[in-house]
Amino acid sequence: MEFKATDIASFLGGEIVGDSDVKVNNVSKIEEGKEGTLAFLANPKYEHYIYETKASIVLVNRTFVPNKEISATLIKVDDAYKAFASLLDLYVQATTKVKKGIEQPSFVSEGVPLGEDVYVGAFAYIGQGAVIGNKVQIHPQVHIGENVTIGDNSIIYAGAKIYPGTVIGNRCIVHSGAVIGSDGFGFAPQEDGSYKKIPQIGIAILEDDVEIGANTTVDCGTMGHTIIRKGTKIDNLVQIAHNCDIGEHNVFAGQVGIAGSTKVGNYNKFAGQVGLGGHITVGDHVTLGAQSGVGQSVKSNQVLFGSPAIEIKQAMKAYVALRYLPEMRTDVARLKKDLEALKDK
Repeated sequence: MEFKATDIASFLGGEIVGDSDVKVNNVSKIEEGKEGTLAFLANPKYEHYIYETKASIVLVNRTFVPNKEISATLIKVDDAYKAFASLLDLYVQATTKVKKGIEQPSFVSEGVPLGEDVYVGAFAYIGQGAVIGNKVQIHPQVHIGENVTIGDNSIIYAGAKIYPGTVIGNRCIVHSGAVIGSDGFGFAPQEDGSYKKIPQIGIAILEDDVEIGANTTVDCGTMGHTIIRKGTKIDNLVQIAHNCDIGEHNVFAGQVGIAGSTKVGNYNKFAGQVGLGGHITVGDHVTLGAQSGVGQSVKSNQVLFGSPAIEIKQAMKAYVALRYLPEMRTDVARLKKDLEALKDK
């Protein structure tokens, strides 16, 4: 499938600089661009690639001004990254064949209502009392437990496990290996030093437009529920513990871990390996840098880094000081020696 520069510019509302008749049939990274592909430039650190890329078309921001000749045709848009994402979405819609029907062998419990145009892949299991909405995609080897509800247009990829009682909203995506609604980590210490399991009788809830990455776990509530609110996107290998309340439109990168009963607000960004202690509250519009450790509540509109996490400017100053610790240790030892010498006089 080929697209002309004029078609792409028209779809994106962009401005063409160069050959308006050039065609592309695939996409590429700007540093790996080949003839017949479309790339994008959003990060200034990659600007040097635009002068040597073989990509036929490159999306750039309207503010971009080249400092030397470029062989590729440019399409200037308001936001090159968002424009590229829109094109990828269009490409996927045009090239992906949506499956329908129930493959065999699979098991759908008697009386389970399936919506229109549902796909159930081979070896999938759907338990009693489940409710499956319209155009839901349940891929092979998925386990859907009893009394699970899945909203319209949601996708559950191969091998995901959805525990009983879980509620999944509309347009959600649960990637392979994810487990939603598993037991929270609750054990009562006994007098003899052993631990007695505390039954976990709550559920997990994913609101609309939530995405859960591969091998991520969202535990059910001990009582009540664990909830991921609408629009939140969670990467691979993330742990959300029991009774957490995760707000709207957050993004969590890989290996984030959030301990039980923690409440996270809206529009937050947690980088990789961020860890949050239990029973704390994080406000809105908070950014936590990679490997930050948070053990107490955080107010809104902050950027924190480090373990324990502190304000980013302080963290950078502390990091700079840390680099000089070996020299400072040597200086202190020398000063101590000099002081001892003075005392002996």
